[in-house]
Amino acid sequence: MKSQGTVANDIRNADKTLPANTLYSNIVVGFDGSEYSRAALIESSNWIKRHGGKAVMVHAVYFDEEEFGNAPEQLEKRFELGRKICYQEKNAVSDGLGIDVESIICEGEPPDIIASIAREKNADLIAMGTHGRKGLKRLLMGSVTSGVIVNASCDVLVVKKPCSTCTGKYGALLIPFDGSEFSRKALVRACQLAKMDGAEITVLYVIPRYEEMVGFFKTSSIKNSLFEEAQKIVDSANKLAFAQGVSVKAVIEEGSASDRIVAIADMLKNDLVIMGSYGWKGVDKAILGSTAERVIMNAGCPVLVVR
Repeated sequence: MKSQGTVANDIRNADKTLPANTLYSNIVVGFDGSEYSRAALIESSNWIKRHGGKAVMVHAVYFDEEEFGNAPEQLEKRFELGRKICYQEKNAVSDGLGIDVESIICEGEPPDIIASIAREKNADLIAMGTHGRKGLKRLLMGSVTSGVIVNASCDVLVVKKPCSTCTGKYGALLIPFDGSEFSRKALVRACQLAKMDGAEITVLYVIPRYEEMVGFFKTSSIKNSLFEEAQKIVDSANKLAFAQGVSVKAVIEEGSASDRIVAIADMLKNDLVIMGSYGWKGVDKAILGSTAERVIMNAGCPVLVVR
């Protein structure tokens, strides 16, 4: 556990990087014309309407030369379709919310294009939808969503809900917290959001199922030790939030981390889950296939992945 002085330093450093009053002022929205990407655009536009900023729609045109090599005209047709759906949605957002949105249409793999444009535009948030198809264990979120999260240089907001419920306001935040550097960054971001919208923060620690991993029998002594360690971890979360000037509620659960996160978010009617990014590069991409990916797939509210 970090000392309170180190915790305070974490917060000051985070504030220098992304002050609360400029949080998410430059948003890149991955847009493919689906209802899910439309939800991400409307969510982002509502945020901008409330807090200011600008949004850029990015539509990637994927063209497989091997598949369409004998029909090169298909490439221009796809560009024309992209221009059409972006134009229609820009007008809808402008008329409905009064937000001017830029659009960029590029050829390439969607995850690469979205992450690249976000870096070029110095975006502080990428917003995108996901279909959350169940049963596809290797592609729980879809290759585009997971690919963007892995390669993004900024936070990523994943939206998976109808446009009618997109408000851009988050009043109840859930932070899965394990004391790691990544979960501390997520909590700091939650504190920044709470200051802007007066949101309530719930910190959730799920006691790991060690007995399932190593096959030992969990005695009452071991169980007490696990709960004592859990209490220390949530206490560190309280100290971190207090140093930021925000109070939090803490919940300790046992079971599958992803299942408990989704269940608690549903029970508490949280409207945003904020999770840390575990440096998903190279071999660490395997992490994306476990807890975080299942939460993003199954949660009923948007999920913010913090870099």
